[in-house]
Amino acid sequence: MIGRLTGILLEKNPPHVTLDVHGVGYEVDVPMSTFYNLPGVGERVAVFTHMVVREDGQFLYGFLTDDERATFRQLLKISGIGARTALAVLSGLSASDLAQAVALQEVGRLVKIPGIGKKTAERLLLELRDKLPKGSAVNTPDAVPDAGSDIINALLALGYSEREALLAMKQLPQGASVSDGIRQALKLLSK
Repeated sequence: MIGRLTGILLEKNPPHVTLDVHGVGYEVDVPMSTFYNLPGVGERVAVFTHMVVREDGQFLYGFLTDDERATFRQLLKISGIGARTALAVLSGLSASDLAQAVALQEVGRLVKIPGIGKKTAERLLLELRDKLPKGSAVNTPDAVPDAGSDIINALLALGYSEREALLAMKQLPQGASVSDGIRQALKLLSK
């Protein structure tokens, strides 16, 4: 099995990247959460990998963190979830965001991911409870205050992406009320 690759990033064509490792080009599929954090073409990068061997080919999936890879592997254990769906989940939510959604049982965040319907989202929430990697585990009271979850959901309902909502949320002062938080987040997002 190939567990990790370190080399020069040759190409970036979402969701594929090509890594040159001592003259051998490895084509690796990565979730968008990893893709956005990759260095530029021509720079050195290390990715944790998961290799899948099937009748129709061999596939290599790459992740910047071990938590992402562990989350991907946990998703693959769920009945009806294949590698493409697991990549889609990690493209729509980072490993920590997925852990947060599972901890808060937020079906709405999962349903926004292309290819994930309500029943699949509910099954994911049920099966992932207490099974995500410890590094991405979320303690609900500390990690997301009650207002934080409501602010994020309000921004999502207003049409902002998950990424925009979380970015705005990080810039808000601690302990902001829901109405103040939404107001301040909208100001930040309108700039």
